[in-house]
Amino acid sequence: MAVPADPAPRTGLSALVKAYDVRGVVPDQWDERTAALFGTAFVQVTGARALLTGHDMRASSPGLARAFARGAVAQGADVTETGLCSTDQLYYASGAFDLPGAMFTASHNPARYNGIKLCRAGAAPVGQDSGLAEIRTLVERWTDAGGPPPPAHRTGTATHRDTLREYAGHLRTLVDLTGVRRLKVVVDAGNGMGGHTVPTVFAGLPLDVVPMYFELDGNFPNHEANPLDPSNIVDLRARVRAEHADIGLAFDGDADRCFVVDERGEPVSPSAITALVASRELGRRPGATVLHNLITSRAVPEVIREAGGTPVRTRVGHSFIKAEMARTGAVFGGEHSAHYYFADFWNADTGMLAALHVLAALGRQAGPLSSLTRRFERYASSGEINSTVDDAAGRLAAVRAAWNDLPGVTIDELDGLTVNGPEWWFNLRPSNTEPLLRLNAEAREPHTMRELRDEVLDLVRA
Repeated sequence: MAVPADPAPRTGLSALVKAYDVRGVVPDQWDERTAALFGTAFVQVTGARALLTGHDMRASSPGLARAFARGAVAQGADVTETGLCSTDQLYYASGAFDLPGAMFTASHNPARYNGIKLCRAGAAPVGQDSGLAEIRTLVERWTDAGGPPPPAHRTGTATHRDTLREYAGHLRTLVDLTGVRRLKVVVDAGNGMGGHTVPTVFAGLPLDVVPMYFELDGNFPNHEANPLDPSNIVDLRARVRAEHADIGLAFDGDADRCFVVDERGEPVSPSAITALVASRELGRRPGATVLHNLITSRAVPEVIREAGGTPVRTRVGHSFIKAEMARTGAVFGGEHSAHYYFADFWNADTGMLAALHVLAALGRQAGPLSSLTRRFERYASSGEINSTVDDAAGRLAAVRAAWNDLPGVTIDELDGLTVNGPEWWFNLRPSNTEPLLRLNAEAREPHTMRELRDEVLDLVRA
């Protein structure tokens, strides 16, 4: 069903419906009544006759998922409720059963938030350009009208199916850990869904697992479930050193992202993990295409070419990468935010599969993880630095003007502003949801990176 999107969406739902998903505070911005409207709209826009739901461990998630299912059932769709699951577990079910799905999670956001990640059959993404704008328009219309449309002539059914063991079994067919040396692994689940999935996925593997914060608790009593923030992996780093472990793994709240710490307790950049996994995938499929977003290290396309593959640079964001995976037939894709996408996983992102690749690579060599990843860490990086600004377009224009006519410098606007020099680059892009500009800078030498970073920030924050 084609629904024209309003040219100027209303403030309430436009704040709730983001570029790639639905996310906001419960019950201030949305509640179970709104969730039911989203279920109704999802069926009308996609034409789904059957679909899946899943949810994380937040207190509001089961009720929101059930309400969405009620809205879908009223429109004649048969709903399979998978219950507690990680986001990539929901993607597994969508791919394996060829059904659209709705995952209720706010990922790494604080406890009062919740959201919906939607996909079509085969884990294909639903974003603003692929159905989400139309869904928002319908929900707005029904909210203004005071209720949903009449139910369909046929009422659907709701059944339950736990997919955890099937999901774990599928992942383990994709990475062979038989014959690897035994590894001591510290895993920080952050009280998120990794505490639900890791015990089943890792069961019976040659791993001695040291669990941290495996208790499911959507209030996140130990730290935020956002390993991208260095303050949230302090405990993991210390525990890896105390346990003399081979590796540390940290999952975010819905366990679709995985961060890695080496045996010294030092973080391994997601760019290095992207390069490592890319080299393994290209070993199986020589000459294949591998995607990387424009914020990953320059080392990533270098490693892809060295391994005989074809690197393709993309915008930031899972809907763009998944669409490009399908268009190019890429075998793998990685982002600076530790989202990893696999052709063998319906082009969807799964941090768990990336973790298995790293464990397999480490277990097949005698040296430590730091020596394995050293060849992928070639440049000094700033990490992502956020600046609050009143006029993002004006600040971007000022930065562009400062570098526009310099010799040897190229500029592109694939996603924000990317400026490339011979030994350095930086990207400056606006947030989709906040008055922020996000800076990522990289250079061959640390002092060059610091000078570049500070020069850009001086302009941004002027």
